[in-house]
Amino acid sequence: MTLRKRFTLFTIFWLIFILILFNIFVYFYVIKITTESEERVIGNKVNLMLENPLIQNGKGMYDPDLLSEYYNVNEMIRIVLPDNKVVNITGSDPVLLNLPVVFQRQHDTGMISKSSERILYMRIPLYDGPDIVAMLEVNRVLNELDDYLQILVAALTVTSAGAILFSIFGTYWFTSRLTAPMQQMVNTMREIDRSGKLRKIESTSSEESAELQQLVRAFNQMIERLDRTFERQKQFVADASHELKTPLTVISSYAGMLKRWGRDDENVRNEAIDAIDRETSRLQNLTKSMLTLAEAEREDWLRQELFDVVQVVNELSGMLQTTFQRPIRVKAAAKTIRMYGDKEKIKQLLVILLDNAIKYSKDPIEVNISLMKNIVKIEVKDKGIGIPENEIPHMFERFYRVDGARSRATGGVGLGLSIAKRIVDMHEGKIDVFSLPDLGTTISLQFKQRK
Repeated sequence: MTLRKRFTLFTIFWLIFILILFNIFVYFYVIKITTESEERVIGNKVNLMLENPLIQNGKGMYDPDLLSEYYNVNEMIRIVLPDNKVVNITGSDPVLLNLPVVFQRQHDTGMISKSSERILYMRIPLYDGPDIVAMLEVNRVLNELDDYLQILVAALTVTSAGAILFSIFGTYWFTSRLTAPMQQMVNTMREIDRSGKLRKIESTSSEESAELQQLVRAFNQMIERLDRTFERQKQFVADASHELKTPLTVISSYAGMLKRWGRDDENVRNEAIDAIDRETSRLQNLTKSMLTLAEAEREDWLRQELFDVVQVVNELSGMLQTTFQRPIRVKAAAKTIRMYGDKEKIKQLLVILLDNAIKYSKDPIEVNISLMKNIVKIEVKDKGIGIPENEIPHMFERFYRVDGARSRATGGVGLGLSIAKRIVDMHEGKIDVFSLPDLGTTISLQFKQRK
């Protein structure tokens, strides 16, 4: 069942339920107030009759004209003796005249039904001194009131039916407008599935609700993100194919040389073996970096914990100094600066930055660590060849290499800084590059300390 039908049926059933409760309440409330009004009318008439001296002392209760002045066409008034003998009566309604005679010594008010008619009665004892000598009984048939109630029921039925009918058309129209963007979204998804091309939803009405506009915007943002992702994937595949093509071509060429001349010429054989070994190493590094980038796209790539940044930097700088025989000076604002993050990924990030600094400079490298307003700041400074200003915005693109000395001769594959940028982004951090040609480069990292 469609959302439109569900919403329409739910609205109709709920409206019917509310109308039924409302009509029942109105019906019984009208009955209550009208019945109370009729009771007050009878009570006032009885009080007026009891003020009559002929009725009050019971001596004139046999007078046939006594009750006529109090008579109403829908009433029956009678005086009954204790032996259930009617001594005075006035009335013309056959239903009321056929009511059984029941003498009561107490004041009594109530309602009975006779021949589908509701009859309101009031019975009052009459006294002669301390003795009860008779009972005054007033009966009033509520046929006019019941006629009004039938009219009320008919009016409530007609208005309820009209309300339900209008609500059906109104709800259907409203749900049509409500679900139109959803249906448009479904059609767009089907078109995307059929054609394989991403498309956005065009918002055609400014009267749409804020929620629907948010839904359309969220869908379009998702399409934009998917489009960017697909473009990055296509670019990555194209760049990777280009990068893999060169070493494979070199390996294939030297393998052909070995087949033709390598068996007899030792120089050719050694040259081919060295070249194949070198390009194989480049292929391994390239494949490893590509796998790392692929893993970095996963949301659960990080294993976060609380660790000491200063300790990590000191251990790493000591290891790299020993490996490359290059001085790395670490300056920390405090002996211990802790942050919440993936310790191994932060270490990998620093290895990438320090490795680049070692490759492109011959002077000592500086690493400064500070903490200010819960922001951990790490700066890696070198005094190397620097980076042209127009190249800085492209440094973190995959397979991008700065011209000049930053070439394949350094052994890089153009993915290190892309991995570094991904690590920073996953930690919700910030990376800035400050560089001048021939004066050096400073890469600044900023992370929220958290926890």
